[in-house]
Amino acid sequence: MVSVGAAVPEVLATGLDAPWSIAFHEGTPLVSERDSARVLELDAGGNARGIGTIDGAAGRGEGGLLGIAVQDGYLYTYLTAGVENRIERRAITGEPGSLELGEAETILDGIPAGPVHNGGRIAFGPDGLLYATTGDAGNRDSAQDLESLSGKILRMTPDGAEPPDNPFPGTLVYSYGHRNPQGIAWDSNGTLYASEFGQNTWDELNVIEAGGNYGWPEVEGIAGEEGFTDPVQQWTPGAASPSGIAVAGNSLLIANLRGERLVEVPLSDLGTSTEYLMGEYGRLRDVVNAPDGSAWILTNNTDGRGQPTPEDDRILRMDVD
Repeated sequence: MVSVGAAVPEVLATGLDAPWSIAFHEGTPLVSERDSARVLELDAGGNARGIGTIDGAAGRGEGGLLGIAVQDGYLYTYLTAGVENRIERRAITGEPGSLELGEAETILDGIPAGPVHNGGRIAFGPDGLLYATTGDAGNRDSAQDLESLSGKILRMTPDGAEPPDNPFPGTLVYSYGHRNPQGIAWDSNGTLYASEFGQNTWDELNVIEAGGNYGWPEVEGIAGEEGFTDPVQQWTPGAASPSGIAVAGNSLLIANLRGERLVEVPLSDLGTSTEYLMGEYGRLRDVVNAPDGSAWILTNNTDGRGQPTPEDDRILRMDVD
């Protein structure tokens, strides 16, 4: 079992404005800011420099510039734009310290948007395909509608096409019945995990299978009802509200917002967990694997729901052993 080091986290960067996601381009960290729609690059001293603003991103409610991912020299962005969420990509040019973004190319549009439940996490899987989490955008029943892109985990090629082995022909839907999933990660065996915000009863950690129905809005949490896939672990929303997740060695790390804690779940026993940083740094939005093997954690206290300190928001670094 991997355990997060007990030392006080190192603060790598401060003064971020409602940051949402971290990705790395050839070792250079990039950060998205939800409301400003800026993409920042960080230098070795934690100084932030804007490399571009994502036009059209509308920072209302829980929407705006959300998840980012990098592959083959492109920055992929998930953004809220009026009544839709969409995924775009832009070429990254230049050297560290002078990176720039090219013209936008739309990969996928028409994902329903709302003031809440926009999902927004994007990541490339071990199969080289792009996965995206989408929320129900406030329309609960859409999560069970295979003709809707909301309340789903989507799977697509890097240019937005449908892979031939998707579970439902003619659609990008990979799994459904989700309320507001905001974390996806894979272990070394290729197993996909996802974190999900519940409503009033249970937040969830799910193991995602192609074509699986994860219950919302018919069930929430571990229900044991035929036809729905139960989560492997659940928490009350006040103690969790899980967003970004990462696999670190033999454990899964989960960043929690309302719960203000980092949760470690051993892959060998998905029903158990250990908690770190409880209330020490406020709301935690994302956790990622850094190139040096450490875990980087993104706080989220300036998003209108937290209680920011003068240094917020911050990026924290923790050794993983």
